[in-house]
Amino acid sequence: MTIVNFTPLSALGGGLLIGSAALILLLVGGRIAGISGIVAGIGSQSDKGWRLAFVAGLVAVPMLIFGLDLAEAYSLQEYSPWRLLLAGLLVGIGTRLGNGCTSGHGICGMGRLSPRSIIATLMFMAAGIATVTLQGLGG
Repeated sequence: MTIVNFTPLSALGGGLLIGSAALILLLVGGRIAGISGIVAGIGSQSDKGWRLAFVAGLVAVPMLIFGLDLAEAYSLQEYSPWRLLLAGLLVGIGTRLGNGCTSGHGICGMGRLSPRSIIATLMFMAAGIATVTLQGLGG
């Protein structure tokens, strides 16, 4: 397997920012920073304000960073829109089946040593490794 664009410092910085944000949300608001739960709660919960602000930040910050050419991302233009739509749909189904997403289980749940989250994260990783291997994208 070939690692493309290995950037340990930016990865460390991103991890510290995500972990810090999740910790602050938990300590200040008593909430878990699970993206799927936050998004799902926008339509059904009375506390829409912070949820909308959280999602707006998830969309606005990358647009700003990439718009100012402060970072680069792998282009998805070589993939058909149908393939990307199917991938998104499968991620959504997996999120519902796993009762959460990688941010809720992988960052927040594992940080709290939740057995359910540890198992879910191992399953996410195994599914990702299998998908990359079966698609021949690993190197």
